[in-house]
Amino acid sequence: MTHQFPSRRAFLAATAATAGAFVLATFVPFPGRALAQGGPPPGPYDPNLFIRIGADNTVTVVVKHLEMGQGVSTGIPTVVAEELDADWADVRFEFSSNDTAHYNNLFFGPAMGTGGSTSINESFDQMRKAGAAARAMLVAATASEWKVPAGEITVASGVVAHPGSGHKARFGELAAAAMQLPVPTEVTLKPVSSFKLIGTRLPRLDSVGKTTGRAQFALDIRRPGMLTAVVRRPDHFGAAVATLDDAAARKVAGVVDVIRIPSGVAVLATDTWAATRGREALKIEWDLSKAERRSTAEILAEYGRLADQPGMSAIKRGDAAAGLGRAVKTIDAEFAFPYLAHAPMEPMNCVLEVKGGKAEMWAGSQLQTLDTFVLAKILGLKPENVAVHTTLGGGSFGRRANPQGDWASEAAAIVKAIGGKAPVHLVWTREDDIKGGFYRPLSFHRVKAGIDAQGRITGWRHTVVSKSILIGTPFEKMGIKDGVDSASVEGIVDTSYAIGDMSVELHNPASPVPVLWWRSVGHSHTGHVMETALDELAHLAGKDPLDFRLALLAAKPREQAVLKLAADKSGWGSPMPKGRGRGIAYHESFGTRVAMVAEVAAGDTDFKVERIVAAVDCGIAVNPDVIAAQLEGAVGFALSAVLRNKVTLKNGVVEQGNFDDYEPTRIGEMPRVEVHIVPSAEHPSGVGEPGVPPLAPAIGNALFAATGKRVRSLPMELGRTA
Repeated sequence: MTHQFPSRRAFLAATAATAGAFVLATFVPFPGRALAQGGPPPGPYDPNLFIRIGADNTVTVVVKHLEMGQGVSTGIPTVVAEELDADWADVRFEFSSNDTAHYNNLFFGPAMGTGGSTSINESFDQMRKAGAAARAMLVAATASEWKVPAGEITVASGVVAHPGSGHKARFGELAAAAMQLPVPTEVTLKPVSSFKLIGTRLPRLDSVGKTTGRAQFALDIRRPGMLTAVVRRPDHFGAAVATLDDAAARKVAGVVDVIRIPSGVAVLATDTWAATRGREALKIEWDLSKAERRSTAEILAEYGRLADQPGMSAIKRGDAAAGLGRAVKTIDAEFAFPYLAHAPMEPMNCVLEVKGGKAEMWAGSQLQTLDTFVLAKILGLKPENVAVHTTLGGGSFGRRANPQGDWASEAAAIVKAIGGKAPVHLVWTREDDIKGGFYRPLSFHRVKAGIDAQGRITGWRHTVVSKSILIGTPFEKMGIKDGVDSASVEGIVDTSYAIGDMSVELHNPASPVPVLWWRSVGHSHTGHVMETALDELAHLAGKDPLDFRLALLAAKPREQAVLKLAADKSGWGSPMPKGRGRGIAYHESFGTRVAMVAEVAAGDTDFKVERIVAAVDCGIAVNPDVIAAQLEGAVGFALSAVLRNKVTLKNGVVEQGNFDDYEPTRIGEMPRVEVHIVPSAEHPSGVGEPGVPPLAPAIGNALFAATGKRVRSLPMELGRTA
């Protein structure tokens, strides 16, 4: 028997609406702006929620965010351990349950989730208070037991002591009594000058497990009687199953069942090999009536035509047209950006088990609350009867934070169809995700900007054409205003530069090709356009690109400091040999300021990026080593998009499929990366994404310095110049 479900469109609309009713109320798509307005709201800091101290003195910190390589499983315990005065050697971490009431992301309102580079940003004060409260409770319990004044007790490196009497005790001896005490209604936090752990290069807590193989990802989960499922999805986005012949698939040894679900046809088997072989044996005819059938060139041509027409106003400041009329020199530039896959090392997968009216999912879940509600809706359960066990995630770059809960919904549809008779491990192959997942939107920009005789910007007119990420998702209500998707124009409308006469217009073209936030979201293309265009204006004005930017940031000392640090450490202004060039770029995203200087060596048709000097101001540097790693990782991640990565369609079908034709940055291509952190006592902001936007324009500007050729679009090809 072949089970059937309603259409994918109706199915996802229903699940998204359910999730949206819960999530939308206070979702903030721009945490950086919220930070500027005072940061996240306060959250609960009861140590019993976030800290468990064992009799063996181990301090386990409960982490409410997904660890996907960004270092949050070290950063949050560092913040707790600092205020607790714990011994770092005793600190451990574990992931929280999907208890939204206690473990919500304070920026996301009543929802758990990891994204927008918010993890340390939103939880910094909350986790400090949890650590300080636990410390106060340990001191109070100790004072009571030893009959000494609390003010005479010291705490350091996991030891509570009373110097006057010589009493000493480890945390494990006192924790049981301490955690029975009332949680202080107010706590005193350390001054920044007293930090001992924050600001130091502590070893990551997840490194040993990942190195030895003991760390557990969703792909490692095994449940008794578990079946493996793979799904045959259409090659064309928007297509649907017309006819299905699964007879040959059912004859494959190990295949247990074949099920039609909204996204395609699922094959269940006793192992992954049997499931994939069964999938290959399926005979399916697809209904292409609503499918995307165009090739990339045709879509881009449409985008170009749209850019010729008036769009929706994203911002109108001053009079850009009049300013351009006053200009003595102008640039008129076009930029094209391809679809990009996320391509995390661990493809999408999860394990779902339903029994006794309850469901459990094991996954590298990035939006636990949304996944909870998607599962509950499909399975007909109450959300409180759905447990999401967060595992480590083998990379994400935005892919695991899917507002449609795509892989969770597929798993739920499969388990429901078989009546919950077995746990199901849904596995996407890498080809599944690159050929049929979600993408950074294909985008097109047109910029016309001018300068006066003194080299000052007189007007800036900017048009963006990019499919909306947020329309049709649970986040549409908060992220779309007057038709404008904030994720398409971020980094332009809120630019740090003082550009007085400016207009930005947006087109949201429709297409069945699914799009999603990709590391740094809209900043991944808007940052490149802004910094390339500014560089062009600087050269048009005959000014040093650094000086040109500093003048536009005259009222912003933090921004200037980042630029100056990168320039100073790179040797900006010193001569370069022929065929080599140096380029600079600056961009703020997610509340973090990053400047980069790139050095390149260029020939007639190819080039090599040899050095990247990065400066970052992310407020208080919780762990400088993790910050440096994130900037270095961002360089490696974004460099592949500079050099070659693109997802292209041929007659609607994705042409790439794995790392052979969607190739990541190779170690031999990786430039020398130097990261310099601006000392700061400001509230910390995120570092997971802000290293991506400045890389491409810094390289492009360096190529111009080396060759005199301006390469605007990505990936960069010296043969395709402005």
